[in-house]
Amino acid sequence: MSSVNCTECGADAPCSINLVVGEIVPCPDCGVELEVLSIDPIEVALAPEVEEDWGE
Repeated sequence: MSSVNCTECGADAPCSINLVVGEIVPCPDCGVELEVLSIDPIEVALAPEVEEDWGE
């Protein structure tokens, strides 16, 4: 098991060793979802919120 540093609160969010770009990692402290942007080096950012398209 590995961890990433939460960009929102700075806590360590546990994640699998086999990270994949686009994977979502939840922060156990503040609850935000982090999206893996890069694997080498590991880079994460806040995941975009899913919005409804209202059938458009």
